[in-house]
Amino acid sequence: MPDPVAFRAHHFLCALGFEGKGYSNRFVANMATIVEALRDAPDTMIEVVEQTDDICAPCPKRRDTSCLNQTRIMALDRRHADALGLQIGERLSWTQAQQRMREKITTDTLRNICAGCAWLDQGMCLNAVERLHSTDEG
Repeated sequence: MPDPVAFRAHHFLCALGFEGKGYSNRFVANMATIVEALRDAPDTMIEVVEQTDDICAPCPKRRDTSCLNQTRIMALDRRHADALGLQIGERLSWTQAQQRMREKITTDTLRNICAGCAWLDQGMCLNAVERLHSTDEG
């Protein structure tokens, strides 16, 4: 796993909620590798990027450094960056990223910033945010 791992802003919550589903088998395998590496080494650094990232690499919707849904994805990234206080080029560890999500994201925030995402209705990210907050209480 390269250090740092490149993430678009919305992929922080995607990584948190990942449950083995995705756009293709190659995409799922790549995402699983990244998420498992972050869980195994939470001090791994992540760099916020504006274009396609390490998660996007095998996505069938990827077009060079862009996406077939670029306008929608850029809006999604802006909402996530604003909610999480992320800047392009910023680096933080997975531990720091989880702490930031814990501090800044509620299930209501998630519903707002993820509006229009096909994965929102699957409930994986909502469950992940609830689990993240339950670690504060338990």
